[in-house]
Amino acid sequence: MDARVDNTTSDDSREDFAPFHVFSETDWADLRKGQPMPLNRDEIVQLQGFNDYVEPEQVETIYLPLSRLLTYYVEATEALHAATHRFLGRSDAGVPFIIGVAGSVAVGKTTTAKLLQALIRRWPSAPKVDLVTTDGFLWPNAHLKAEGLMERKGFPESYDVAALIKFLRDIKAGEASVTAPVYSHLTYDRVPGEVLTIRQPDILIVEGLNVLQTTRLLSDKPRTPFVSDFFDFSIYLDAEEDDLERWYITRFKRLQERRFTDPRSYFHKYANISDEEATAFARRLWAQINLKNLRENVGPTRLRADLILHKGADHHITKVALRKV
Repeated sequence: MDARVDNTTSDDSREDFAPFHVFSETDWADLRKGQPMPLNRDEIVQLQGFNDYVEPEQVETIYLPLSRLLTYYVEATEALHAATHRFLGRSDAGVPFIIGVAGSVAVGKTTTAKLLQALIRRWPSAPKVDLVTTDGFLWPNAHLKAEGLMERKGFPESYDVAALIKFLRDIKAGEASVTAPVYSHLTYDRVPGEVLTIRQPDILIVEGLNVLQTTRLLSDKPRTPFVSDFFDFSIYLDAEEDDLERWYITRFKRLQERRFTDPRSYFHKYANISDEEATAFARRLWAQINLKNLRENVGPTRLRADLILHKGADHHITKVALRKV
């Protein structure tokens, strides 16, 4: 089973990869080991993202074995914290277990995060599981415009990384109440004055483009930890660039038919353009912003993940790569 993960970037470069155990869907499904299926088909459909499709059968073959694996990781991490507390002679409360979910725009991160949240909540221990997306930590549009960063929205420098790290630090420290900004995909901006309040979860899932990023931005500010330093387990959703582009364009056109028709939408002016114009515009956005970000920032973090889920053209997960311990 031991293998190295194939490089799926378009430049077809070959480099030394960190070693992973690589599984086909069938081999990975065998690792379910009788884990019960707690979700019905209707629940799975409701958890799907706006332009993502998950076959209910793959919740059993892919996500249930992953859920089982995570139970072992959580138990082992709790035991490690308990050992540290014994050594220090302390009896502090448990430390939240944090899972990071990374990957390109349109790859289906939100669906994966929601499925994991739903499955973990059904564990016999019934843990408290919260989900946060890093979209809320994007700088407000006013700031991005002032800094000339609107065309680089989603790139590492477009996030308030210091605020995100403080949020994660407070979560790990067991603060009673921690807040995160809320982002609106309708207005394409933070929602002023609105926050998501997280109260001492057992497990927190953090989903976002650049959560595995390590590149230090040029700054006079003191060095800070990486976002991923706070993760106990990380997942990267992978797919071929051509498939990602096609999914992105399809999502844009679906949004044009629905969300863009709302006068409050940031993209309202594109609601009535022709199908050809919508395709051309979406393709341009993909090439100039999202593909560039994928190649420069998001894609290179893939091999830092503990687990890689590789999707085929129909969103079907065809391969699972688990980092060797």
